[in-house]
Amino acid sequence: MDDIKALTFDTGGTILDWHTGMSDALAAAGARHGVERDWATVANDYRRRALKKMLNHGADGPASYNIDGAHAMALEEIAEQHDLAAFDAADRAGLVQAWHELRTWPDFPAVLPRLRERFIVASFTILSTRLIVDTARLNGLSWDAVISCEMIGAYKLLPIAYQTAARWLQLEPSQCLMVACHNFDLDAAKAQGFRTAFVHRPDEWGAAGPPDPTPNPAHDIIVEDFPGLARALGIEL
Repeated sequence: MDDIKALTFDTGGTILDWHTGMSDALAAAGARHGVERDWATVANDYRRRALKKMLNHGADGPASYNIDGAHAMALEEIAEQHDLAAFDAADRAGLVQAWHELRTWPDFPAVLPRLRERFIVASFTILSTRLIVDTARLNGLSWDAVISCEMIGAYKLLPIAYQTAARWLQLEPSQCLMVACHNFDLDAAKAQGFRTAFVHRPDEWGAAGPPDPTPNPAHDIIVEDFPGLARALGIEL
């Protein structure tokens, strides 16, 4: 792995604990109106619908909305599906904003500065530029670069997204290590020449568990957490 120059991080899910944050935000909105639901299930439905709108977005022309737009559209769908008509415009705006207020998984912030000592570290994400800025400020994260697919106009899993990220870093894809807890992202990156690291996030979807918990054995690194990633890259903590 001596040729690796940059670590490019999936951020939603791998870095940010969206399930806890959005389950809590939905529950708080429900409490304001006396509405009770299985908020963990609602949060997972919300995330699933938003992802579906973003993956490969831009395949048929320049992307027409970012993740904030997808979150707003998906919220309308789950409000109908889960009978959340009591949620007013302020509630809905607050829930879209709540994605900008997510906390990181606890194992990441302390490891990030150590990784930066040796590598370029970049958030390479389907999340919006502003969402990454907001969560970085909230959680005290110092990224060397933010590469949002919003900037590219084409979203993962499209090959052009990965190719552009490497080009903007002025590196060959093989000099970039894509870090994620999702096989679909890592497999797409590997197809474009990236090296890949799978970090387990068993609680990403709460008690329901992640949809693809078993890493592809073809990944270059498979670890349980971020301290494990640092050690796999030869960094002593």
